Amino acid sequence: MIDISLSLCISVWSIGEGGAPEETEKCDDTQRSTLFVEKPQSGSVSVGENITFIAKVEAKDLLRKPNVKWFKGKWMDLASKAGKHLQLKESFERHSKIHTFEMHIIQAKENFAGNYRCEVSYKDKFDSCSFDLEVTESSQVVPSIDIRSAFKRSGDGQDDAGELDFSGLLKRREIKQQEEEPEVDVWELLKNANPSEYEKIAFQYGITDLRGMLKRLKRMRREVKKSAAFSKGLDPAYQVDKGGKVRFMVELADPTVELKWYKNGQEIRPSAKYIFEHKGNQRILFINNCTMTDDARYYVTAGDEKCSTELFVRDPPILVTKGLEDTNTYVGERVELSCEVSEDDANVKWFKNGVELTNEPKSRYRIKVEGKKHTLIIEEAAKNDNATYSVMTTGGQSEAKLSVDLRPLKISLALEDQTVRLGQEIHLKCEISENVQGKWYKNGQLVEASDRVKLYHKGRIHRFVIASAAVDDEGEYMFVPDAYNINIPCKVHVVDPPKLHLDGLGEGNTVTVVAGSKLRLEIPITGEPTPKVMWSKGDKWITDSGRIRAETYPDSSCLVIDTAEREDSGPFRITLKNEAGEDTALINIKVVDVPDPPQAPNVTEVGEDWCVMTWEAPANDGGSPILGYFIERKKKQSSRWMRLNFELCKETTFEPKKMIEGVAYEVRVFAVNAIGISKPSMPSKSFVPLAVTSPPTLLAVDGVTDTTVTMKWRPPDHIGAAGLDGYVVEYCFEGMDVFIIPYSFDSSSPPVFPKLADEWIVANPELTDKTKFTISGLPTGSKILVRVKAVNAAGESEPRYHPQPILVKEVIEPPKIRLPRHLKQTYTRRVGETVNLVIPFQGRPRAKVSWQKNGSPIDKNQINIRNTENDTIIFIRKAERNHSGEYNMKVEVENLVDKATIDIQIVDRPGPPEVVTIEDVWGENVNLSWKPPKDDGNAAITGYTIQKADKKSMEWFTVIEHYHRTSATINELVIGNEYYFRIFAENMCGLSEDATMTKESALIAKDGKIYKYPVYDDFDFSERPLFTQPLVNTFAVAGYNATLNCSVRGNPKPKITWLKNKVIIMNDPRYRMFSNQGVCTLEIRKPSPYDGGTYTCRAVNELGEAEVDCKLEVKGPLF
Repeated sequence: MIDISLSLCISVWSIGEGGAPEETEKCDDTQRSTLFVEKPQSGSVSVGENITFIAKVEAKDLLRKPNVKWFKGKWMDLASKAGKHLQLKESFERHSKIHTFEMHIIQAKENFAGNYRCEVSYKDKFDSCSFDLEVTESSQVVPSIDIRSAFKRSGDGQDDAGELDFSGLLKRREIKQQEEEPEVDVWELLKNANPSEYEKIAFQYGITDLRGMLKRLKRMRREVKKSAAFSKGLDPAYQVDKGGKVRFMVELADPTVELKWYKNGQEIRPSAKYIFEHKGNQRILFINNCTMTDDARYYVTAGDEKCSTELFVRDPPILVTKGLEDTNTYVGERVELSCEVSEDDANVKWFKNGVELTNEPKSRYRIKVEGKKHTLIIEEAAKNDNATYSVMTTGGQSEAKLSVDLRPLKISLALEDQTVRLGQEIHLKCEISENVQGKWYKNGQLVEASDRVKLYHKGRIHRFVIASAAVDDEGEYMFVPDAYNINIPCKVHVVDPPKLHLDGLGEGNTVTVVAGSKLRLEIPITGEPTPKVMWSKGDKWITDSGRIRAETYPDSSCLVIDTAEREDSGPFRITLKNEAGEDTALINIKVVDVPDPPQAPNVTEVGEDWCVMTWEAPANDGGSPILGYFIERKKKQSSRWMRLNFELCKETTFEPKKMIEGVAYEVRVFAVNAIGISKPSMPSKSFVPLAVTSPPTLLAVDGVTDTTVTMKWRPPDHIGAAGLDGYVVEYCFEGMDVFIIPYSFDSSSPPVFPKLADEWIVANPELTDKTKFTISGLPTGSKILVRVKAVNAAGESEPRYHPQPILVKEVIEPPKIRLPRHLKQTYTRRVGETVNLVIPFQGRPRAKVSWQKNGSPIDKNQINIRNTENDTIIFIRKAERNHSGEYNMKVEVENLVDKATIDIQIVDRPGPPEVVTIEDVWGENVNLSWKPPKDDGNAAITGYTIQKADKKSMEWFTVIEHYHRTSATINELVIGNEYYFRIFAENMCGLSEDATMTKESALIAKDGKIYKYPVYDDFDFSERPLFTQPLVNTFAVAGYNATLNCSVRGNPKPKITWLKNKVIIMNDPRYRMFSNQGVCTLEIRKPSPYDGGTYTCRAVNELGEAEVDCKLEVKGPLF
């Protein structure tokens, strides 16, 4: 907290909308130097150089580091401005116990000059020192501008983020001074204005929250009662520009009354932004550097009385610094109308003849904003763009006229008269001086573009093209440019000797027709007058009737063949004659058909899911070359064929794939030529895809004797549809001409044994279906190599080799019992359960296993024992308590022995306790005692369960469970009732089946004194709303949901209402409200910075209401 003496040195700032502070009175700091050892001294620096100010504080009497702040002027905290031009450092020297604080100003600028202040505080101690900085070598005079508006962050997230941007001061010099206009009080303007003009006033004076301001206007119109605590209260409302300073002042009737200031219900604490001042009975609050968040309701309390006001913060008016200029242009040109305003990215509206223009995607008008420059762009100007265009801001407007005219037109190239032969191209071309559209006319009639008539326009050149001239195309043509009263005429004359038009026929005038179909060959003809048409084949003339006939029309002649046959192939002659001449041509007719089907294909090779098939080409290709083949496949038992290739197979060999192993298939082939697809070939013989299995896995030695070797393995990983018929075991002796290439025995890379087939001996002439086999008759001491193959209907698989030679010699393995971990402790089972224990062991050869129970042989009629070479099993189908005991296991291999012991405990539920006695009865209590049961069920007693029963009903109720002692006191019995008691014993199996009951009953006697029940008044649970957990100021990230939470109590249940900036939130899908067990939650879906503000939760019931509010700040981009 700043010392009172310091506050007396702060001058009174002017009330108003962003006014600059008055000259401050200087205060002597030397009288208060209680912490500084060395104070920063005033200094001078040249522009672009560096300077350092040093302050030292002695830490001898301080328990922790003091708090130091650097200020520029009276209020600007420089800690938040550290960056490229300002650095704050601190250090501590342990020997001298001195704290050193440094402020480095780097590359000083002219506007860095001014008064600075350093403050140090520690608990209740405070010290302050002012010093000046002078920046020399400057020829320009710094204008009187509020330094607060120049200090701003020059970057966000960049290397020089946080730099003090003094360039704002320099930029302000370049702006021409606008004529000062009288200040307008928007508050008074709104109070006296018609409601229909509110929106216009809001835009003109930069009001963004019009609804909130009008609501506050309505609230402030209420009559204010005269206050006894305030001789002069706050004005109803204050208005200040953004970035300015405002002054609130009240006068107290009693200056000793404690005064508190509040903003939207939150108490205001002194800071660099909020400064308090006392002058006699006057209490003054200064708010510096006002922002839009300061636009709120403020009130001050003195005792129980309150005085409130409203503060309105408005953006400074946007001025038009450079207006629009009148513009003249021609049709089709790009037009840009530009202006400049006083602020970056300001809200600017454009108008055309008073109608607002929008920046919509489909609009001809595009609005471009570059900082302070705003531009209206028209890509291609038109005549209807002639208008007066204006731009309007909150502080001014500008307008200009746009004039769009036509350029003078000149004919660079005129149309020329043409004479063309019928069928030739008509090409009319002209060139004008301007790039404008136009229209073509023939004999005064408009000509539109079509498939026959092509109209081209490229730049200033216009062309009219008819690829093939007709008789009707003769006439007078004219081109008329749009928007110009000019026409360019010419004449076209068409002449036409007889001519056949065979452009649509193939190479060599060949026409191909499919056998059995109808041919109608239409040959276009031209000629004036209409020529005579004659058709012939060889020496035979074709008439206009019969299967082959000729049909003649004014502009064409048709050769018709009904049901074409292969004999119709050959040349046909057509002749044209008229007065202008003669024309003739030969037309070759070719009758083709689909090819014959190929012969049945042969399947030459079969695999796991594939096969290889071949076939012969068809004898007759139908008059057209074979293009390829289609192949189909089906299951033998099915009638559904499936196409295997969708691209033609060029060869006569094909490999079908993805068949199911073990299923019979058939295939067939189709031949394809240009005419179509032949009929299918006959199906091939049925075949079944089969494959050998993969090699057996995990081949290992299971046992070795002096003459035998026992091998074991696992089945193949992949068997296939052919199944598995069995295995072949082969071996050979080490030392023969067999050599092994060393390899890594990994299951993924099988070994390779170069070998001769005759050197391997088959151990089993017949296949074995087991995965274990003993090779017998081997000489003792020899070494053998072993391999195993899997066999099925497709043949033998690749062999699986044992990696090392095997020595044929029996090895003695000492016995070892591998007792499972759970059997090393007592093995417990309940009566009637099954006992099945498997104990593995090792020991070779011929290990002998024996069992004893409690030192005696086991009765095999009660307990089953089964022994194998690797383990022993003890099995009891239904356990009884006499099966409990100590079981001894012994494994012997020749003279070697290993032993193990297993404790088996068979447990059951216990018997009931012995005699239960009522030891004493007093008041509402009964003392019981009993003896433990004789039969504990072969397990420790874990507790007792005590039940009681009224003698009248004899219904039993449990009063105590899991009780460990043998005596207990039963409490809270009903006076006048008579009770019996019974007790169950309990062990790990549960409660005993029976219980022991007291022989006698216990009577709870009544006292002779009549008990009078006290009378209690009903408790009043009514309560006015009270927030037990307030809202907390919250920061949110734009685009991510935010929640506000608080808790309230009250009876009757209060009604909850949420407000934003004192406006009730209703029917807004962006907000979701929850209330559960007094916890109130407001969820804001994907907030943006516009959702920031003050949120209030209001609780109301019939006894009163309560409010709690908080601030929400949303960080992130606006869009």
